[in-house]
Amino acid sequence: MPQYKLIYFDFRGRGELSRLLFVLAGQEYEDVRIKMKDWPAQKGKYVFGRLPVLEVDGKQYGQSMAIANFLARRFGLHGKTDVEILEVDQVNGIVADILAVLVPVFLEKDEAKKAELAKENNETNIPKFLGFLETVLKNNNTGFFVGSKIGYADVAVFDVLDAAGALKGLVDGFPLVKANVEKVKSNARIAQYLAKRPQTPM
Repeated sequence: MPQYKLIYFDFRGRGELSRLLFVLAGQEYEDVRIKMKDWPAQKGKYVFGRLPVLEVDGKQYGQSMAIANFLARRFGLHGKTDVEILEVDQVNGIVADILAVLVPVFLEKDEAKKAELAKENNETNIPKFLGFLETVLKNNNTGFFVGSKIGYADVAVFDVLDAAGALKGLVDGFPLVKANVEKVKSNARIAQYLAKRPQTPM
């Protein structure tokens, strides 16, 4: 059996999607969480000097989405056909679009500018992307983004919406997305993980 180790900081960020994939698959792994204060002294130990890093049988691999894609394929959570893989990648592209408008708000230091960016997101950007996700769910008509059971795309959407707690009210206007998020949360393995995972601000 391969030995897996996921190294990331002690918060959700770009490591949580891979953690959720491990959980959904029921795959044992070592969840290594590095404190920010300890990072400068450890940075040189890891490929590219960045996190997250996945170790498979002691060999390191970097880049968060490469790691998540690998885990989803290895654990049978990605698409089963080339068209299903395209459908998963399509949803992950929308997730990336959501992140692209959320991150600048998080990084903005000027409070007035931060409020302006947040307002634009809440009124325009996020509803647009949630509408895209609603359309995908409507077209698939199973309650899931791809196929007829929980998989990579569902977990990726859950992760970005869970991390952005402020979006919960916006999701209420998109009933299929909201129902999908609830399906992910109520999955037995994920529900158990969410109940005990470290409480972090992001």
